[in-house]
This record gives sequence, C-alpha cells and structure tokens, in this order.
Amino acid sequence: MYIEVTREIAGANMATISGAFLSKVFEGPYRNMRQWITKMKDYVRDKGKNIHKLYFFYTTCPKCAKKYGKNYVVILAQV
Repeated sequence: MYIEVTREIAGANMATISGAFLSKVFEGPYRNMRQWITKMKDYVRDKGKNIHKLYFFYTTCPKCAKKYGKNYVVILAQV
C-alpha cells in the first residue's frame, strides 16, 4: 500500500514511484471498482498505450467520503 505524504515519516519504508502515467478520476462506491478498471483499460488503449501497472489513489477514507458525500478514486496507469 502506498500512501501519499509530504515529508519523510520516521520508521516508515519510504518509496517513490516514477515513470509515465495516465490518470482518470472516478466517483462512487468502491463496489464500482471493476467497472472503473474496465473504463481505465479502455482509456489507455484508446491513447495507444499499454498498461504496465495500475495504482489506485483513494482521495478520502470511507468515513470522510460519507461526511462529504463524494468518494473520489484516482486510477493511475503506468504506461
């Protein structure tokens, strides 16, 4: 699991991902993940690229998503 941070965290195994990526933002319940993956694969293919790896970035925790009424998920496709 990768978690975005703005500084070094003592005791944590820090990592950086690099490369070329395409991204899309989706909104809705987590149960839609399969549909989002399919849409992301189509999007990358339409751009003439191949997916090497997918990363999923949840912008809010489930409790916060409920509070704010939105549940955004960013899918990053390493191409």
